[in-house]
Amino acid sequence: MPKKKGAQSLKSSCLHSIAQNMQNLWVKDYADNYIDEYHFRYIMGPFNELAGVLVQELLVLLGESRRLTRASLHLLLVPHLTELSLRSGSGLVSNAITQLVTVRCKNLSSLDLHGCNRVPSSALVDLLEGLPRLSKLVLSDTQSNTQVLSAVGSTCKMLKELDISQCKKIVGSSLLHLVYDQTRRTFGCSNLRILVAVGIEPRSKIEEFIQAIAFVLLALPCLEYLDNSCVMEALCLIHTRQFEEIKSVDGFPSLSEVAEMRRNLHAGNGGSHTALSLKRVNEVEEQTLGMFSTLCQRATEVVISLGDHPVSGWSGMSWRHLTHLTIQCTGHSGRPLSRMLPVLDGLGARLQLLSLNGFMYDDEFALCAILNLCPNLRVFQGHFCPPADNSRVVQDIPAEDPDGEPMIYDLKLIQKDFPQLRLLSVLMSDSPGPLPLQHAVVLGATLSCLLMRSAKLENISLLSMPFSLDRIFQCVLEPPSTALMRLRELSLCQSRVSSSTVRLLMDATNQLSSLNLSLCPDIHRKDYDQFLKTVQKRGFDLDISWQ
Repeated sequence: MPKKKGAQSLKSSCLHSIAQNMQNLWVKDYADNYIDEYHFRYIMGPFNELAGVLVQELLVLLGESRRLTRASLHLLLVPHLTELSLRSGSGLVSNAITQLVTVRCKNLSSLDLHGCNRVPSSALVDLLEGLPRLSKLVLSDTQSNTQVLSAVGSTCKMLKELDISQCKKIVGSSLLHLVYDQTRRTFGCSNLRILVAVGIEPRSKIEEFIQAIAFVLLALPCLEYLDNSCVMEALCLIHTRQFEEIKSVDGFPSLSEVAEMRRNLHAGNGGSHTALSLKRVNEVEEQTLGMFSTLCQRATEVVISLGDHPVSGWSGMSWRHLTHLTIQCTGHSGRPLSRMLPVLDGLGARLQLLSLNGFMYDDEFALCAILNLCPNLRVFQGHFCPPADNSRVVQDIPAEDPDGEPMIYDLKLIQKDFPQLRLLSVLMSDSPGPLPLQHAVVLGATLSCLLMRSAKLENISLLSMPFSLDRIFQCVLEPPSTALMRLRELSLCQSRVSSSTVRLLMDATNQLSSLNLSLCPDIHRKDYDQFLKTVQKRGFDLDISWQ
């Protein structure tokens, strides 16, 4: 049965008690006597006795409950903090607060300043120059500029993750200062692995910005992920090696020099061409697969976009390290799902995540064939549309036909167990038309078999299914079945499911804590009210959504 409501943990109870009562004593005393004095390094008090991780949890709790004040924030800036997130109280963070952080929190390895846009760039520079141990830094939506990134590059030698998204003062040349110290003439941020730089692209002079992205890709030897819309253009620039006509920025090496340095580095490892360390790449277009395979041989997570016109290049891809594959059809007409079978043959066994979006469900057996190629999946997501030729539609399936072959959903279409599968999401579009009868029967049988063979499923979404899901869940949960025992979240939005199936799920052994029945045509107000009564009566910790 769904998850039962449990008693609040002792830690949670204590933190809520402190959050509720600290205003009356410690915060009041501090606000009345000390709040405008900044000469002390730290404050002796009860918060010095809390472990740093508990102080951070208390700070987040106060921020999310809108009880965080300037005085309470002062009290929680204790010296033994190693991680500090101020995003829940970003409106309180000022120049004075950053000065306190610099003085008191010398041991920080992680700092999150998302949305702290009241802090001037000069104060950010002073702050970062005093925190050389940072390994993770979030500066998104702040006043960060070239000077701030220069301070990061020259000071934060241990930095591995940096987020500078939505920083309007950052331009292309700012990125050069992040990775190269003009004063010392040395490259910086050599340990940086993740750089998130979304929303800083300029409206004009985009070529110069692409060149800056290329500079960053070549200059950072450990960079595994760069999140920016210009990454693919920068990769194309690096691949073509047409740097001669690009004017270098004063005080910085030219792109040609940085590329040569990178090639020499790779040559020392037995290679003869430029190779990058990127492991995660988004927005790879089909026509650039060959180039991508050459530059990013270590890629483990890739998002590929397919247009209307197929091109060659799949056979030349190097998939040796790939574990997460997302393929999305961006053209006007989706690709046939069966076309993915040759791509996944030999690759599927290594995949942990597979997401197929916008494909045409042309062959009724294509989905089960694909799943049989990928037995080690942890996540499967599929968004499909019916084929153009749909002469026999799903409406031909009767609601109940015990003798009819189309209603048999326990066909053995899945040949292997899925011991690692945690998340399953399937969305069936109703465009360009209804799903043919045979396709619907096989899809139902595939889902039924998959649910029974995935013992560790925790999150299931079956959205806009064009047939009733009742028989599927009846087959899956029929005693002595042990399926779905770990199920936590279930979404059946816009699908046909009856109240009896919902009651079956509520009686079954599982960990269900979230059930989404939004826009389910066979669930009515009286059913929803009865579900809520059952939840309350049986003490379930279950949130049911319906409208």
